[in-house]
Amino acid sequence: MNTTLYGLNNCDTCRKARKWLDRFGIAHEFIDYRDQRQSPETLTEWKDKLGGWEAMINKSSTTWRQLPDNRKAPGSDAEWKLLLREYPQLIRRPVVVTDDGQVTQRFSDNGFKQRFGIA
Repeated sequence: MNTTLYGLNNCDTCRKARKWLDRFGIAHEFIDYRDQRQSPETLTEWKDKLGGWEAMINKSSTTWRQLPDNRKAPGSDAEWKLLLREYPQLIRRPVVVTDDGQVTQRFSDNGFKQRFGIA
C-alpha cells in the first residue's frame, strides 16, 4: 500500500508521524503542503472524506487566530479552497492518504496502529 503523508517539515507532530512510520517499516512519501500546494480538487476530496471544511481546520493555530474575522467564515467551497491554498498551514496535520482511498488526519500511536493494522 502506498502511503503519502502531507504536512509541514517543521511540524513536531508530522515528524513524530514520520518516525512512527519508519519504526514500523511503512514506506511513505512526505509532502510539505506549503512547498507543494494541493489542487482545489484534492482539497475538495479531502473535505469530503474528512467531514467538511471545518473538520479540516486547526482553529487553535496562530495562523487561524491572526486571520481577519471575515476570512474565518468562508461562505462557499470556492472561498474555502482559496483560503487553504493561501494558508495551507491551517490544515490539521498530518493528512495521511493511502492508495486504497482512505484519508485521515492527525497523529497518535494508537490511531496509526489502527489505521495501519498493527497490533
